[in-house]
Amino acid sequence: MNEQIRAREVRLVGPEGEQVGIVPLERALQLAADVDLDLVEVAPMARPPVCKLMDFGKFKYESALKAREARRNQQQTVIKEMKLRPKIDPHDYETKKGHVVRFLKAGDKVKVTIMFRGREQSRPELGYRLLRRLESEITDLGYVEAAPKQDGRNMIMVLAPHRAVKASAVAATASRGGPRDRAAEESTAPAGGETPAAGETAAAGETGTTADTSGQ
Repeated sequence: MNEQIRAREVRLVGPEGEQVGIVPLERALQLAADVDLDLVEVAPMARPPVCKLMDFGKFKYESALKAREARRNQQQTVIKEMKLRPKIDPHDYETKKGHVVRFLKAGDKVKVTIMFRGREQSRPELGYRLLRRLESEITDLGYVEAAPKQDGRNMIMVLAPHRAVKASAVAATASRGGPRDRAAEESTAPAGGETPAAGETAAAGETGTTADTSGQ
């Protein structure tokens, strides 16, 4: 920028984008000084390099605003995790289903884990039926992105919100002034080739915590 430019001549672009042409560096610097603007190298690898007359401080400020707006509008994919037991109490099931519904409405994916203990491991159909029941009860909000799969002592299914539900959640977030703060959330359940940030546990209701949300 300005005196830091080392080329002998530059292809000059005016402040409104007009093409001035190839001029000696000294002439370009003089033109910049005449209109109280900076001479900024915008294409240093070109031959000759391309320079533009601009208010560099204003340019940096506007660039920062655009970057902030882009981050605000970015659709982030988050995976929450919900843990259940195959013989979960009906009341506990309804409570945990309510958390799943809330997560889907917020536009987040949900990793549902059925945890088997002891002799329960010989009855995987109990977990499968529970997952299918949950699937049938949230069809208006989401769908099964990853079908139930046995993983050691656990059975895992991933639910994702319908596109319209996610779009509604993103719009609601934008109207509140920006995306939710997910800086403290770290991924524990990547799916579909994405790198999501894992979220709050349902029982704790706080981001970045690890709590046992299994039914007893």
